[in-house]
Amino acid sequence: MTIRVGVLGLGSIAQVVHLPILAQMEGVTLDVVGDADDVKTRTIGGRFGARAMRTDEEVYNADIDAIVICTPNHRHEEQAIAAMEAGKHVLVEKPLALTEEGCERVIETARRTGRTLMVAMNNRYRPDTQAIKPFADGGELGRIFLTRGAWLNKKVRHARPTWRHRLETAGGGAIMDLGVQALDLCLWVLGYPKVAGVVAHTHTPPGAEVEDTGAILVRLDDGAAVSLTVSWSLVAERDRHYMRLLGTRGSAMIQPLAVYKEGDSGLLDVTPRMPPPGRENAYTASYRNTLTEFISAVRGASELPLPTEQARLMRIVSAAYQAAEERREIGL
Repeated sequence: MTIRVGVLGLGSIAQVVHLPILAQMEGVTLDVVGDADDVKTRTIGGRFGARAMRTDEEVYNADIDAIVICTPNHRHEEQAIAAMEAGKHVLVEKPLALTEEGCERVIETARRTGRTLMVAMNNRYRPDTQAIKPFADGGELGRIFLTRGAWLNKKVRHARPTWRHRLETAGGGAIMDLGVQALDLCLWVLGYPKVAGVVAHTHTPPGAEVEDTGAILVRLDDGAAVSLTVSWSLVAERDRHYMRLLGTRGSAMIQPLAVYKEGDSGLLDVTPRMPPPGRENAYTASYRNTLTEFISAVRGASELPLPTEQARLMRIVSAAYQAAEERREIGL
């Protein structure tokens, strides 16, 4: 069974990972592409042998099985709902919607229409994060009392602001761009525990609409905490992305991957042995695994649960912005 896929929104994330991976996947036809930029749509459609559509409605009504949504953040909710109403399965780039209520509307549409809905939280599908999650799930690290995450991007001077730098189209700055996925990873590894409160700090450069840096402390119901730092303004030679779990009987981290446990005779290095890295980096591999999971569900070979945790995630993100603005903890 060949799965016919359309891609809506042809920005960098679509061009770097979605389009090349879909074009190579066995049993998948990249059939349709659409973007607000007509020239870009025709050019990229020609490059990948896909039909170029001029409007969203043409993509929704095309004879395809699934749509991958890669448009600016503020379009995700309406486009995901419209695509599922048109009978299409949907993979949408993060965030699912800009608010908790928006996420709930998308999820309810998926429930009502019976369509597969997946959010491209690709960090869950990195080989190294897949390797450490069983240690957290199985309690091998003891009680995890602190999870630290960071995504710090090397500072880049933009000739002009993009949609990511505008509040109306992005919904926020570094927290919305990097923090949504970094926080999702931390909470996912922990099994999405209940949250008691949020404290946050943001830094917005002079003249900017949105923050370039954010620090968030999430206090969990069980007394543990998640600490997260994200930034677009790291003055360094390269980006930094890491996560560390501190437990009462062990610790785990990625970049580099390492897992340690306390044993009767002392410290034990129980780091999983990973296969030698090929030419594909962890970022591309994570998207390949994400798309493979999505296509499997569309084909009916597997079933994906509704991403109900995304509504909770956006509630935490909204609380973080409120906490930063009001300079106090926001209870949840």
